[in-house]
Amino acid sequence: MMFGRRHKMFTKPRKAYDKMRIEEENELVKVYGLKNKKEIWKADSSVTVLRNRAKSLIGKDPELQQKFIQKLRDMGFKVESISEVLALNKEDHLKRRLQSIVLEKRIATTAKQSRQMITHKRIMVNEKVVNIPSYLVKVDEEGKIAMKSRKQNGN
Repeated sequence: MMFGRRHKMFTKPRKAYDKMRIEEENELVKVYGLKNKKEIWKADSSVTVLRNRAKSLIGKDPELQQKFIQKLRDMGFKVESISEVLALNKEDHLKRRLQSIVLEKRIATTAKQSRQMITHKRIMVNEKVVNIPSYLVKVDEEGKIAMKSRKQNGN
C-alpha cells in the first residue's frame, strides 16, 4: 500500500545567521519554554497557512468568511474580521498551546515545568490525559484543564 509523502510542517529561515531573528527567537524560546526553534517555525508556518486562507477568502461569500472567523474564534484567536486574521503572528499561535495555557492558569510555575508536567502525563484536558505540549487548546476546553489527581496516577 502506497502512502503520500509527508510534508514538512515548517520552513527554515532564509538567512541562517540573522542576528536580530536569532535574538528574537531566543527570547521566544525562554518566554514560552520551547524545546527548540523548530517549534517557533512550526507556529509561524501555521499562522502563514491561516493568513493565506484569509487572503483567499477576500472578495468571496461573506458567509464563508464568517465561518472561517468563527472557527478561529473557537480555536481561541481573538479576531473579528479578515484584516485581523492577516495581522495574526506566531506569538498569537504560541499563546494557544497547552504548555502556555497551563502556565497561564498557574498550574505550573514556569514554562519549562509546564512542559515537563505535560510530557509526564500529569495534565488532563476534558478528562483525558494529553502529553503533547504543542496541543492547541480550544476555547471550550480552557476551563477543563486540570492536573491529574493522585488516584488517577495509580499511586
